[in-house]
Amino acid sequence: MPSKMNVLITGGTGFIGSALCTRLLEGKHDITVLSRHPEAIKAPLKGVRELEQLTDDVVFDSVINLAGEPIANKRWSEQQKQRILSSRLDTTEKLIRYFKIIKHKPRVFISGSAIGYYGLGETNDSLDESATGDESFSSQLCQQWESAALQAEALGIRTCLLRTGIVLGKGGGALSKMLPPFKMGLGGRMGTGKHWMSWIHLDDLMGIILYCIHHDNLNGAINGTSPNPVTNKMFTKTLGKVLKRPTLLPMPTFAIKLLMGQMGEELLLSGKRILPVNVLNAGYNFKHIELEDALLCAI
Repeated sequence: MPSKMNVLITGGTGFIGSALCTRLLEGKHDITVLSRHPEAIKAPLKGVRELEQLTDDVVFDSVINLAGEPIANKRWSEQQKQRILSSRLDTTEKLIRYFKIIKHKPRVFISGSAIGYYGLGETNDSLDESATGDESFSSQLCQQWESAALQAEALGIRTCLLRTGIVLGKGGGALSKMLPPFKMGLGGRMGTGKHWMSWIHLDDLMGIILYCIHHDNLNGAINGTSPNPVTNKMFTKTLGKVLKRPTLLPMPTFAIKLLMGQMGEELLLSGKRILPVNVLNAGYNFKHIELEDALLCAI
């Protein structure tokens, strides 16, 4: 892999994408962001609205696909679920069509997914990348997204499917929604608190993406989670400790289902114990192993 890369990113203005752009710029790499609003992309980043705008002489070493409608911003009506699915599949299919027509293919294609792939159901068993999904919306969404991305393999492009967990970092992600009530002492476990939260610090997610770029032996599913998942009850207790606030106000299961419907049931009341076996086996060293340390660095 060249020391200076030409990288194409979709979803480059989101929480994870913007952090990735910053990290890549630190390495003096050239970055093009595919965006519906390229005028908002500031130099030294380059923004394009359509892939057709790219000239034939542009050669990308890596393509990173993070685009998609936020999954937790709205209650899941049928219309919203279709919007969530289409936003991911449409962009991924556009990239596949682009890969088919260009002469010089990227060396690696990293396409987003999520640990929602592993579906619902209570279990304390640890799961690695070989585990299967189910019929839940979260799992079906990830399965279809990954299936679209895997078309790149037939074109000779090494493809990594980044199954991201709960990302902890400053200025966005799940933590930004948790902090206000917890800071006011109004935080508490969700439902029984027994379900697992497979988290990762933003720094390590960036590290895993770069590790996938630079290590040719990595392909297929890659769990973007820390090696130390915790239960919702433990996460709640640790966040309260870090903030020095009580966590005595649990949110009952029935209230979450009533207020948030299927979205609350799948995202807030379910979770499995996911381990990042593939990157660990490939030699990646995590910066943030313990949740308390990760939260202190993310707040």
